[in-house]
Amino acid sequence: MINTITKALSKINPALALLAISLLCGSSFVSAKPMHTPTQMPMARAESVGMSTKGLKHIDKVIQAYIDAGTIQGGITVVARRGRVVHFSTHGDMDVKQGRAMEADAIFRMASSTKAVTGVAAMIMIQEGLISPSDPVSKYIPEFADMKVAIPLSDVDSKTKSKNKTKGKNTGATPAHRLVPVDTPVTIHHLLTHTAGIRSGGLGTKVDQVEPATGDQTLATYIPKLAKVPLDFQPGTQRRYSPITGLDVVARIIEIVSETSFDEFLQTRIFDPLEMNSTYFRVPDDMKSKVVVVADTGNSGKKNKRKKTVTGSLRYVSASAGLSSTAEDYLHFQQMLLNKGELFGHQVLSPTAVKMMSSNQVGDIDLTSDPKSIRGLGHGYTVGITLDSKLAANHRGTGAFGGGGAFGTMSWTDPENELVAIIMLQQPRGGMQTAFAKAIQQAIVN
Repeated sequence: MINTITKALSKINPALALLAISLLCGSSFVSAKPMHTPTQMPMARAESVGMSTKGLKHIDKVIQAYIDAGTIQGGITVVARRGRVVHFSTHGDMDVKQGRAMEADAIFRMASSTKAVTGVAAMIMIQEGLISPSDPVSKYIPEFADMKVAIPLSDVDSKTKSKNKTKGKNTGATPAHRLVPVDTPVTIHHLLTHTAGIRSGGLGTKVDQVEPATGDQTLATYIPKLAKVPLDFQPGTQRRYSPITGLDVVARIIEIVSETSFDEFLQTRIFDPLEMNSTYFRVPDDMKSKVVVVADTGNSGKKNKRKKTVTGSLRYVSASAGLSSTAEDYLHFQQMLLNKGELFGHQVLSPTAVKMMSSNQVGDIDLTSDPKSIRGLGHGYTVGITLDSKLAANHRGTGAFGGGGAFGTMSWTDPENELVAIIMLQQPRGGMQTAFAKAIQQAIVN
């Protein structure tokens, strides 16, 4: 009966449907914070999808505690289970100086949360047979045919500093080293799993003399230059996170093969089908008022400095860290993955492609050299995977996968628990993200 009434009302006015649910099911449906109605996905009472309303209310208390402590200015949290949104709350401020409360459609800088979107773009190309994970990068970008690996001269000599200065971002003395040819070509697989060794913080990164990308460059003009960057290790022998480089190379390959600019490819193949209507590499002028204004929280006595985001004349599209987006857009993205590649009647990815993307792809590679390695976690194509939920202690089901960004955004898909979760912040707080996940786990009834 309730479903019939709310379904009819939702066709007329989604807000009326939400009100009807709260009246018919009791006031316990309403969150301690204002519950927002998504524009596309349906809402449901938590108990109807095996969750606890009281448990989900704890999310608001968790976030508010961090706001009260002054460690974050605010954020947005979303939880959906079995295709229904059961929690969608805003917290704190999107502009502290102006006293402007966080809005449900606020735009956040996604940083490395961009990577999973690039991963889906790559999987589209793979499932269509246009590229293969085993393809050498040099098949598409010939400059990558003769890449080198930086090797220390010796255990003693590697600590000796030469007088040569780097020309790029790494100023100071260059460690004594030699360059040797790669044992195996860098492949798309290596780039998607961060096992290529390109700008991943090792010796090659320290002796790198290639200037960082500037706003007036494009993937086409810049990526070939990266072939001159020495690798940190032999491809496929280690895993070390490449924050802003490896996936940009993948994006350039997608451009070459699809004969479409990377941002246009994302727009037509991912953003449009998934109704991700507020996701951009360059935030339009008429949407800039929706961008969260980052405040200095003064944590640990350090200034929370941020580089200004260039939006008007920026040409270089960072497939590793360049997107800005909303909580609802990333809800759609994660729900598509939970649905094995489908949402809103669009099959963005095949179930096989989703499985490949979200399966552990690093095999028996020693992960101890990776500073971001966590016990119980594996790595798929651009996403982290919970291989052992108890060992990882991240309050997600085994097989859950997703990623986050340096500014505090994080989202994941949890097939075992049939849910997706989104937390949008602009001050990085790993502890709060864990507390958010724990609150969700404890709210699951059956």
